[in-house]
Amino acid sequence: MKLNEWKLGAFHLTWLKGGLTQLDGGAMFGVVPKPLWSKKYPFNENNQVPLRADPILLEAHGKKILIESGMGNGRLTDKQKRNFGLLEESLVIESLAAKGLTAADIDIVIMTHMHYDHCNGLVTVQDGQLVSTFPRAVIYVQEQEWAEMREPNIRSRNTYWEDNWRPIERQVRTYGEELALLPGITLHHTGGHSQGHAIVRMESEGQLALHLADILPTHAHQNSLWVMAYDDYPMTSIFAKEKWIKGGIEQGAWFTFYHDALYRVVKWNEKGELIEHLDVEL
Repeated sequence: MKLNEWKLGAFHLTWLKGGLTQLDGGAMFGVVPKPLWSKKYPFNENNQVPLRADPILLEAHGKKILIESGMGNGRLTDKQKRNFGLLEESLVIESLAAKGLTAADIDIVIMTHMHYDHCNGLVTVQDGQLVSTFPRAVIYVQEQEWAEMREPNIRSRNTYWEDNWRPIERQVRTYGEELALLPGITLHHTGGHSQGHAIVRMESEGQLALHLADILPTHAHQNSLWVMAYDDYPMTSIFAKEKWIKGGIEQGAWFTFYHDALYRVVKWNEKGELIEHLDVEL
């Protein structure tokens, strides 16, 4: 099995195969007209864009850390598979096996938010029961996200599912605006895409990478005004992008992706031009 791997100073990142969906391009790019976004990202005859759901295995400070968890297996109905354009289910366990690891080797799972396409992989169907996929891991979730996960509103109840939190609730630890997880690894609450959406900042040996999750779902969303129709608080997303993308570019940061079907990681110059990248290779 071929897996994309990348070094950030002393940190080692590997993208695991977490699944592939196709969602409506109009929803993914919000009010941006198709003649604009279609120049920057592929789409099919149904106006759907390919979106991976590939967790990042971050090996740092002797820990095995997952950023996100993938689409999972056997977690969607046939209707959901059709509506979400599911093309591939998760191969996270197989990806870990390709590195000589098992789900029990994961020490920490960082969840940027708890929408189904990010957290389905936290739960596995075993002998007809829902159980935790990563039984030894501590799972970090922003406190507002965890609260809404358990008591969703009329809009969010379609993406926050009880089946995705009940089996793992004893493993969850929450945090507020910021958490220094390990040296060089910090979690920051942004809001925007969801009320409790958070990002991951990674820095090692003078190298900086930002995992902006769904406020930067693909490289084509670099423009601060290009936000998804899925965002609960689009103006908050815009302000967060202004802060983290522009600030990151000024600091020479790399940007890593969970959903992008073309790139795993990119670097832009101060003109917003793509100057370095790691391609998705499957």
